[in-house]
Amino acid sequence: MSDQIFFRVLPYGIYVLEGVVLLLLARRGRWAHLKGLCLYVLTLFVVDGVARPAVIYHFGVASHQYSYFYWLTDVVLALGAFLLICAFFRRACAHEEKMWQLTRLVLVFVFVLVVAVSALLLTRNYKELFTRFIIEFSQTLYFACLVLNTLLYVMIQQLSIDDDELGLLVCGFGVQFAGEAACLALINLTFAENLPRLLLSLLGPACTLGMLLIWIYAIVKEPEPVPVRLRLGKRTALAQVVSD
Repeated sequence: MSDQIFFRVLPYGIYVLEGVVLLLLARRGRWAHLKGLCLYVLTLFVVDGVARPAVIYHFGVASHQYSYFYWLTDVVLALGAFLLICAFFRRACAHEEKMWQLTRLVLVFVFVLVVAVSALLLTRNYKELFTRFIIEFSQTLYFACLVLNTLLYVMIQQLSIDDDELGLLVCGFGVQFAGEAACLALINLTFAENLPRLLLSLLGPACTLGMLLIWIYAIVKEPEPVPVRLRLGKRTALAQVVSD
């Protein structure tokens, strides 16, 4: 009984945090600065907090209608996550236009590759083309987002990009994608039935909570001033030597 109460309360905690993120962005005037984040969180709230519960209320959680609607909206969320990562890459390459042009080509190639890999199922499963393609496309795109998000974090560290807010947003996304990857691994590699279902019901929402908490901290946290380092040129250094 306590487990059922916990699993029912957990989603409401996610909805509250999503509302807090949107409220903070509105009160602090960060809509223009974080458009991608605003749209993603708003889509997450509408899909997961409004649309899916409405379908469950009308058709039931075990209905085919909800199953189809769930995976269709999962594709929407996966596409939103991919586009948000693209926006994060654009922000990281804000002062490096040539790097952004190369990165943009890589992102397009990754998306085309995900579509191609998912389309391979069309030659294997003729009876469930629509449902299987959507499920595989969504899961493959989430895995691609995990890899891209990790590469983005490494790039931020290697290039020493002075953007603490971006680093925290990327870390929050990493927590979310790590949960998705762990759930898929448990389902595909574990033969037990009850354990994966329990962890799938708990691990995914817990990682979403972690992501939202990190994003709230990133929005609330005041940006630290970057110290200005005076770099002496050769002439200035030579003048100091002469004066000494």
